[in-house]
Amino acid sequence: MRLCVIGSGYVGLVTAACFADSGNHVVAVDIDPEKVAELSAGRSPIFEPGLEELLQANLKAGRLRFTTNPAEGVAGAAVIFLAVGTPPRPDGSADLQYISAAAEAVGAALTGPAIIVTKSTVPVGTGKRLGDLIAAQTRHPFEMVSNPEFLKEGTAVDDFLRPDRVVIGADHPDAAEPLVELHQPFVRNNRPILLMQREAAELCKYAANAYLATRISFINEIAEVCERLEIDIDEVRRGLGADQRIGHHFFYPGVGYGGSCFPKDVQALVDVGRGVGIELGISAAVHARNTSARERLARQVIERLGPDLSGRRVALWGLAFKPNTDDVREAPAITIVERLLEAGGSVAAHDPRALASARRVLGDRIDYCDDAYDALEGADALLTATEWMEYRSPDFDRIRAALKQPLIFDGRNIYSRRMMQRHGFEYYSVGRPPFTPVSK
Repeated sequence: MRLCVIGSGYVGLVTAACFADSGNHVVAVDIDPEKVAELSAGRSPIFEPGLEELLQANLKAGRLRFTTNPAEGVAGAAVIFLAVGTPPRPDGSADLQYISAAAEAVGAALTGPAIIVTKSTVPVGTGKRLGDLIAAQTRHPFEMVSNPEFLKEGTAVDDFLRPDRVVIGADHPDAAEPLVELHQPFVRNNRPILLMQREAAELCKYAANAYLATRISFINEIAEVCERLEIDIDEVRRGLGADQRIGHHFFYPGVGYGGSCFPKDVQALVDVGRGVGIELGISAAVHARNTSARERLARQVIERLGPDLSGRRVALWGLAFKPNTDDVREAPAITIVERLLEAGGSVAAHDPRALASARRVLGDRIDYCDDAYDALEGADALLTATEWMEYRSPDFDRIRAALKQPLIFDGRNIYSRRMMQRHGFEYYSVGRPPFTPVSK
């Protein structure tokens, strides 16, 4: 099938590469000439495991190409995916200007009947509004379909190739059929393709992300109670997760969620509710609790080392909002760095993939280290903010030797208190009593 994907960010690029890999011919469109040139050369501008290999293989096979010209991509395409960003406005509502502009460009470029699919996460009713914009630009018949993505950064390729489910929202069954056909190669393990009303599919995406975010904020709230009562959150969490109605997924305490989806989607859902006269108090509280999680760890560091951090240096391990990505959008580490700098401290940071991304946000206000142990030299404490695998079993003797004092703030509960006790570190984590070694 001939496809067009408008937008080459995380969602658009993964969508284009995976559909091309299943035999379709895909033209991906992006307004950034430098990005298009980079992609056309087989280089992915984002780090996502397996994506660059997929990109190169399908470019070589002639099933995937990139352009800045919407008309070149849309012409003759049977299905056109809109995978353009919908960033949050200051009030939390979704900014639809970019996807609206993309829809108008598609309408102007249509050369025949087509199925136009919103892959971007959009508020309920956006499909209809985009359809109206497209109809004003063309006389060709088309159908609007919602096909929300459920990709996790760090495992996006695998999520696309082996989905839990595929959601397709269409007003007419005939409009859904090409999408069903496109997804058949990925659901041979009997995962469901769920057909529903278009508006239901739009809401499904927001509701799914808000629920997962709720689990994270809930366990972080219980973690704070545990700290006050000197209870180990891990013991409580295991007791909760053993209940089959609850389970362990997204139930790990830490400095909160980040990235391009959960923060904006939770706020956008609150705005959707407000638009129909409902205050979504649970979702609003989820966002507030998530904000407080990262602020709380920053306060903990400042209280222990400060309150004036002048002359104090913190080594930070992890800048990306989660492992296996270079994405620092809404990353808890960025907020923590900002608070440490405001208190007068300095920061030396390491991340296996996100140093360049973080530099674009933080500039030269911190030191960036290519080696994790270099960040420790002369630092007053180590703070972990991303649970990269390489941080899980480090050389603790080397850490002790490099730090001015054996002090660790573990924002992701990577280490156990017994481990810290054995190595003689003063240790602070999330939802667990601190450990302070007894002076000999």
